[in-house]
Amino acid sequence: MSSLPPEVVLLTSHRPTSTDLSSVTSALRGAGCVFAEDEAAAILDAAHDASHLADMVERRVAGTPLEQILGWAEFCGMRIAVAPGVFVPRRRTELLVREAAAILQHGDSGDRVSPGRPVVVDLCCGSGAVGAALAACRDVDLYAADIDPVAVRCARRTVQPAGRVLEGDLFDALPVSLRGRVAVFVVNAPYVPTDEIRFMPAEAREHEPHRTLDGGPDGLDVHRRVAHGVGGWLAPGGHLLVETSGRQTTGTVEAFRAAGLEPRVVHDEEIDATVVVGRADGGWRPGAVLPALTEDR
Repeated sequence: MSSLPPEVVLLTSHRPTSTDLSSVTSALRGAGCVFAEDEAAAILDAAHDASHLADMVERRVAGTPLEQILGWAEFCGMRIAVAPGVFVPRRRTELLVREAAAILQHGDSGDRVSPGRPVVVDLCCGSGAVGAALAACRDVDLYAADIDPVAVRCARRTVQPAGRVLEGDLFDALPVSLRGRVAVFVVNAPYVPTDEIRFMPAEAREHEPHRTLDGGPDGLDVHRRVAHGVGGWLAPGGHLLVETSGRQTTGTVEAFRAAGLEPRVVHDEEIDATVVVGRADGGWRPGAVLPALTEDR
């Protein structure tokens, strides 16, 4: 038997129209959806018929992420394909795109970067949202990589033909020909501490694979691996950008410093987003004394 409220079940008797907005909104609000009216409008717009509508509403009421129901997520003004089992891109990750785009356009010091098509790698790409958004900003030689074959298949729908999507564990996925040539790495790796996953919203912990969330005991295992391994891949003056959380910033910065990268922190309070930017500069070596950490706001 359907778990939907009676007013939504009745929708199966006719083709859904905009007049159904209030009843769908009521069902979603009753399930705890904060943006119930916006979600109801999106579901109504996507419904093929009344039966499809009822199915989508029932899945949303049961806790399935809206993006997986619709088959796409809005990110940087784009519709990014998502599928069950793939990490859903969050709005806060748009900061990662903005910072990478600024570096590709102007460099880190305000000088324009060299002409041509810089090599950009979206590591731990998931749906491919970050790489696709960067490719929409500038003509780049784009590579995206993920260890999960489900994510790779999903990312290929978004990234190709603008770039290549590869399967493998971090740098193992990349062709050797990229060593020493990458201008920008963008990384949204798992950074939730293992013991804290159980406190996440049900949408994430029940519908997204734990390995897309689990960053180890302190959440920074993958950050350390990326920082440690990136040196041989970056071009001189190249950049590594990693999304992190405000309280984990110090640990991510320490990983960058240990790898010989010159770090700075960018924070956007409005969307609660934090990105650590590391620059590979010929004057910096592992163990060198670095200047005090700077934070952009």
